[in-house]
Amino acid sequence: MTAKQLKTIELSDMKNIALGGAFLGTGGGGDPYIGRLMAEEAIAKNGPVQVLDIEEFDDDALIIPVCMMGAPTVMLEKLPRGNEAIAALESLQNYLGKRADAIFCIEAGGLNSTIPIAVAAEMKLPIVDGDGMGRAFPELQMVSMTMGGVSACPMVMADEKGNSIVLNTVDNLSTEKFARVITVEMGGAGLIALYPMTGAEAKKSILRGSMSLINSIGRIIHSEQAANRNPAERLARDLNGIRLFEGRVLDVDRRTEGGFARGSCTIDGLGPDAGSQIKLDFQNEFLIAKTSDGTPRAITPDLICLLDLETGQPITTEQIRYGFRVIVFGLPCNPQWRSEHGLELVGPGYFGYELEYQPIEKLNPAKV
Repeated sequence: MTAKQLKTIELSDMKNIALGGAFLGTGGGGDPYIGRLMAEEAIAKNGPVQVLDIEEFDDDALIIPVCMMGAPTVMLEKLPRGNEAIAALESLQNYLGKRADAIFCIEAGGLNSTIPIAVAAEMKLPIVDGDGMGRAFPELQMVSMTMGGVSACPMVMADEKGNSIVLNTVDNLSTEKFARVITVEMGGAGLIALYPMTGAEAKKSILRGSMSLINSIGRIIHSEQAANRNPAERLARDLNGIRLFEGRVLDVDRRTEGGFARGSCTIDGLGPDAGSQIKLDFQNEFLIAKTSDGTPRAITPDLICLLDLETGQPITTEQIRYGFRVIVFGLPCNPQWRSEHGLELVGPGYFGYELEYQPIEKLNPAKV
């Protein structure tokens, strides 16, 4: 799918961006609705946000991503005060002694596709049309910037009580480990600014066109819903996606543990999939989809999305409930994640699965 390039983010765009972000969040990233409200308030107050291609920035420009870190389940009860992300950004700017030239989404999914827009509007900065994942992943080092040799640090973390902390670590995996402990102490969620990049570094490392893609996906879902059609068929056609399974949620095992929402859900087949089951494992995001006999249907880093069977509305891992009628939908990941380095960062082996990665289109040849 070639998404129409987004030039500005207006108030009217936020419903599409929030919906597209929920879809690309692959079950994680947090419900973008809260971030949508924050962004809408900031845009109404300060005007539209300019969206720029990374090539429009000078090589010495300073690009800084801002995002939420923590377990999405926590965000159901622990709402942000609203200024934590700006506090984290300002603290990082003060530490660096330089102002940011643009905001950047660390992931193209969930809450972290909308909070950066709120920050950009409030700080009157442009946002880059790109991100570091092309979806959502659960850990800080799981970004294209790591593959590009960009350091996550210095990194600033801030919470709703006014606490903030600057981290400097030896590598990006260490950043994740230390920051995760601090996130738990912050009540399970915090807002962060990290991966300060030059324009030259960003040009070499980011995944491009993400904001435009999120907006286009949201438009597709809304237009199909308005026509009383489930958007799964059109999404499959336009995104080279695969409708993996249709069924009713039979069981959900979900816990908040170590700063993550972890667990699984079992789905009993309906319609063409009646008589069979599929199980989805998640760590904030869906990681593995496999049948009851253990046969994989989709494996990280390919995308696994859950859609409401009637409306096509994306369902996040903290929203799954017994009895939901759903479609399990799969998408090929960005090709960078299928490289040796990419699979080391986000492949099944990293998450403890004794399973070799196979592309989703090879696992489901009859459905492609």
